[in-house]
Amino acid sequence: METILIIEDDPKIAHHLKTFIEKYGLQAVIANDFDRIIEQFHKEKPDLVLLDINLPKFDGYYWCRQIRLVSICPIIFISARTGEMDQVMALENGGDDFITKPFHADIVMAKIRSQLRRAYGAYSAKHQEQILELKGLSLYPERLELHFAGQELRLTKKETDILEHLIDRYPRVAGREDLLERLWDDQAWVDENTLNVNITRVRKKLQELGIEQAIETVRGTGYLLNVTWRSGKE
Repeated sequence: METILIIEDDPKIAHHLKTFIEKYGLQAVIANDFDRIIEQFHKEKPDLVLLDINLPKFDGYYWCRQIRLVSICPIIFISARTGEMDQVMALENGGDDFITKPFHADIVMAKIRSQLRRAYGAYSAKHQEQILELKGLSLYPERLELHFAGQELRLTKKETDILEHLIDRYPRVAGREDLLERLWDDQAWVDENTLNVNITRVRKKLQELGIEQAIETVRGTGYLLNVTWRSGKE
């Protein structure tokens, strides 16, 4: 049963959505602490998020960006804001669709089903989970997880993208420009040091698994992934 996380500060609307969603056989959970949205996201592991824009303390755009650091699950914004720029902002911050209030419950349900089909069902590009494996190191891009020697480590979306590209390129060098293009659509807005910072974070994540000096800087070119670990199968 798919789980829908409802992040809406109007209790009446939130419970209306929950009741209607559950009527159609899905599980619905209402976020109850707007200071701890990410903690509840990790706890519930939803298949889709319904997200309002006007929320206490931080708005929906902020929480969408935070969710996108750890998940690629579908996010549908539901908001009373009707301006074109609001819809553009929702999509630019990582949303997949936008519904304006007042809404018809059947439309919400149709959009939920559509996004679930695209992400996991008949319209999904992949029917089997993608796993990248290199000498005992396993990357799960859809889960944003890295597994090694019985250990599991959660990654951010950027860290996952970097490792995915390094593994794809192995044993060749991954060029800086290719990495920048893969991680940021508009390179003009990326600080020169931003990629270095993200590479450092990936190195630290590998170190948490006991893997040292696996990412080599190739001056003037990019980065090279070296197998400095033992798979345990040799």
